Amino acid sequence: MAKSLGPVKRKFSPWTDPASVPFIRFENVTKRFGDFTAVDNLTLDIYEREFFSLLGPSGCGKTTLMRMLAGFEEPTEGRILLQGKDISGVPPYKRPTNMMFQSYALFPHMTVEKNIAFGLEQDKLPKSEIDARVQEMLKLVKLEPFAKRKPSQLSGGQRQRVALARSLAKRPKVLLLDEPLGALDRKLREETQFELMDIQQNLGLTFLIVTHDQEEAMTVSDRIAVMDKGIIMQVATPTEIYEAPNSRYVADFIGDINILEGKLVSVERRGEGDFVTVACDGGFTVNVEQHSCQATPGAQVAFAIRPEKVHISTEKPAEGAANALEGEVWDIGYLGDFSVFIVKLADGSTFRAAQANVSRLVDRPITVDDKVWLTWPADAGLVLTR
Repeated sequence: MAKSLGPVKRKFSPWTDPASVPFIRFENVTKRFGDFTAVDNLTLDIYEREFFSLLGPSGCGKTTLMRMLAGFEEPTEGRILLQGKDISGVPPYKRPTNMMFQSYALFPHMTVEKNIAFGLEQDKLPKSEIDARVQEMLKLVKLEPFAKRKPSQLSGGQRQRVALARSLAKRPKVLLLDEPLGALDRKLREETQFELMDIQQNLGLTFLIVTHDQEEAMTVSDRIAVMDKGIIMQVATPTEIYEAPNSRYVADFIGDINILEGKLVSVERRGEGDFVTVACDGGFTVNVEQHSCQATPGAQVAFAIRPEKVHISTEKPAEGAANALEGEVWDIGYLGDFSVFIVKLADGSTFRAAQANVSRLVDRPITVDDKVWLTWPADAGLVLTR
């Protein structure tokens, strides 16, 4: 597959417009399997032409939610609306949705073009229309030279694109993707993510993807719903999810982060934001500037900061640094483009700092057992109240 530079980020945010009508709406949906509640009184809006991700660990309810939209499961309570119409009781084959499974489920005895044509033949479309649509799909997924091959003669990435073409051939209004890239190696998965974004934007379809891969969700999505135990913890854009998580759970689930428990000492309003001081359990205080702090002095809170926002140095910072901690390098993880330093603090806890490897030096200026200082500006971290 040729490497894609990816689509230009579009200006697309209908969820910010009160007049926008959701394309898909889960309304107080609950799904139980016996005594187990897979989805718990969940309400969620998804908009037309949105690339939306359901993200969470195994067993959080994300696949059950997708299967209810596809019609393979019915809600125990609540209803699901598509274009304003309740689709409860409508069988899967009569819904304007199509589902692409992780296993791809290709027919091994059929050629690529026959696999793509299968659903169209089942719908008894005219042969001329089937042929035209198959050619359209082959061109879309760049598999024209492979039309006569069978799945066993294709790479994993090519089989993934055949499954995608077959799913799109029936021109669904909503394409449901259940862990679609899980079988691909990392490099191919990254390339295919951009291919999916290109196709989704070119066709103007609504894509709903289920994944436990955080990087995948962050790359392809307009918005992400982070789920846990059948409940949506936060719905927001990838940037908001990463930079402004609304809870310890979301902060800890998305990416790498330092979370320090403590007590709120003071909150001072400065301009359009709050200046907050937190006494951490390790015996030190941190200063935080953020838009709004929903807690009062004395409350138990957490301070969260991403490792890449922490500067590490063997030199003591100048007086007046907003935040500074002294420690000892306990371990170093070299990841090629950046290195992660695990620093042991005076109280025995550890703190992570990440540093981009901008030079080709093999010997690093900071090594294990070095005494170091960790510093960060007041607006780099976040106070979490739940």
